Amino acid sequence: MALPPVLRDRLRLPVIASPLFIISNPDLVIAQCKAGIVGSFPALNARPASQLDEWLARITEELADWDRKNPDRPSAPFAVNQIVHKTNDRLEHDVEMCVKYKVPVIITSLGAREDVNAALHSYGGVVMHDVINDRFARKAVEKGADGLIPVAAGAGGHAGHLSPFALIQEIRAWFDGPIALSGSIANGAAILAAQAMGADLAYIGSAFIATKEANAEQGYKDMIVSSSGDDIVYSNLFTGVHGNYLRPSIIAAGLDPDNLPESDPSKMNFGSGGNTKAKAWKDIWGCGQGIGALHDIPSAGDLVDRFAAEYEAAKADLAAKTALTAGKALQPAE
Repeated sequence: MALPPVLRDRLRLPVIASPLFIISNPDLVIAQCKAGIVGSFPALNARPASQLDEWLARITEELADWDRKNPDRPSAPFAVNQIVHKTNDRLEHDVEMCVKYKVPVIITSLGAREDVNAALHSYGGVVMHDVINDRFARKAVEKGADGLIPVAAGAGGHAGHLSPFALIQEIRAWFDGPIALSGSIANGAAILAAQAMGADLAYIGSAFIATKEANAEQGYKDMIVSSSGDDIVYSNLFTGVHGNYLRPSIIAAGLDPDNLPESDPSKMNFGSGGNTKAKAWKDIWGCGQGIGALHDIPSAGDLVDRFAAEYEAAKADLAAKTALTAGKALQPAE
């Protein structure tokens, strides 16, 4: 399970902050990277399309300046998410921008294309593709993806229904490349658990919605810290693709979260619209099941610090338990 150097040598924690539609912006990405994890944003968050050039220039320049001033703790690489779907009429332009700025990591979603991967590989970019099952994982690798992001049950936004154990076991049976596991990861112990299951990295999104830098309404952030896993509803109504959403936001939109109809998958809408008058992401707020671990709204840097402390504590606790178990095994039978 060898990681490429960009994901092996420049991370404080084995974490990729997932790209959050509308929410991820340069402020959040820069804060995440300075804190030592991969920060990311969807290319479509930069609107109009010309703004993507400005965002990439700013992120690249600010992180380079940070690295010059902090050689002892350089920034982590950043990533851009590309929606590789026929409805995305900006894809060609956005890929060209990634090539121009040599974006270190690219996260592709909702489709895999060999030509897109080839363009991103032309300068050494690492392509991670998100998948919800083994079949899609195999297709992504066949078309040139370097790594995979298994989006398991409980992940925020568009998500699969399989247990992370099932997904990792199936994919690791044939794939030894980089894997970043997504689904309900919201503290340092869960990051370590993802690695124990066979992932190289944890893929964390919902926890960063409730941070100071995130471009989310205050009500959205407050709802996350006051909710738990029981407040998450899995539905395909809002975009045509199954995803996890905050129950209180569905109620606030005048809908009954316990009686949502199925949507027509052929009418997928990945922007701010949806298959109801209530707009996905704008009115209906995506979120994962792990939010019961979140109780405040810190800065992104403080959240990463917390994760790091929890991660080290979990490793120490695991080492102690392993030593205790080994000691008992060595004791002679009475």
